[in-house]
Amino acid sequence: MSNPIPTYWDYLKLLPLLNLQSGLESDDARLSEDELHFIVVHQVFELWLKLVLRELRMARDQMAAEWVPEKHLPNVVRHLRRVNEIIRLSVSSFAVLETLTPQDFLAFRAKLGESSGFQSFQMRELELVLGLEPAERKQQEQIDPVPALERVAEATPEGKVIADILMRAQSEPSLRSALLGWLYRTPIEGSLPAMTTDRQTVAAFLAEYRSALSAYDQRLLSEFDDFASGPDAGKDESYRRLRARAALLFIESYRDLPLLSWPYLLLETVVELEELLVLWRMRHVRMVERMIGRRTGTGGSPGVAYLERTTQYRIFHEFWTVRTLLLPRDRVPPLRERRYYELMEDELHA
Repeated sequence: MSNPIPTYWDYLKLLPLLNLQSGLESDDARLSEDELHFIVVHQVFELWLKLVLRELRMARDQMAAEWVPEKHLPNVVRHLRRVNEIIRLSVSSFAVLETLTPQDFLAFRAKLGESSGFQSFQMRELELVLGLEPAERKQQEQIDPVPALERVAEATPEGKVIADILMRAQSEPSLRSALLGWLYRTPIEGSLPAMTTDRQTVAAFLAEYRSALSAYDQRLLSEFDDFASGPDAGKDESYRRLRARAALLFIESYRDLPLLSWPYLLLETVVELEELLVLWRMRHVRMVERMIGRRTGTGGSPGVAYLERTTQYRIFHEFWTVRTLLLPRDRVPPLRERRYYELMEDELHA
């Protein structure tokens, strides 16, 4: 007997999918239209998060390799742009959720018990995969959502699976660490970390840039010195951080050179990703305030007060700080090894 030809609904598992909006009643016919709307919108958010996590891990794995071929960068950028468009779409989707009025929501809010968006383990997983530090997550009320969620999760078999997912995410390398490692290995004035003269080359680049910055705007020197502070001699980890920042400044400053165009576009896409996450959080908190005012969240969190502080999260700090230090093109120090970053065909026709 031959296998039946698969259908659209077979491929997408549509019938099982459309039976997952039943709420606590296990029958969506017993739900109000408003509650069904609430469930569908939040399930859509979680499905988008599933795809975002897959894309981010792919990008992280490619950028964490010891050698990242130039031809891999366009692929990473393409997938991160997909992430950005998903987040952009999610931001606009709050308008759909806001068709639910406060009293519509109050009609079934009690059903949620202590459940809350605070317990979206995929959002916590997203923060971990990106590289949000525990100190950044911790709020003034000493609430860190990851351990708080893990404590709740341990109470049920399904929750234990979620706790395991979060534990694995905490032990994974992050996209932030992968990008900083890649930046550390970036050639600066044609110099690589393994070269014996690398530290002198990097120091010379930073000194020349500081001199040009001083001539342009001395008010920025203090911030530059914080950004490019010298490492203790012999402390390799300190030098790794310094060199990654120097490479970030190098790529941003000479982004018009052919071999730096894709690295620059990658950095720009990551900044856009974080900007969109900030916009998502801002849109979320205003939606929540519009819906429940300043009430305590259903999960016991401070509600709007907590969400407002999450808008201050920044993961890729250096990527933002370097924007303060950029010079106009005509003020950037000339490269000694400019040919290193040109295309061979440009060199042949120079």
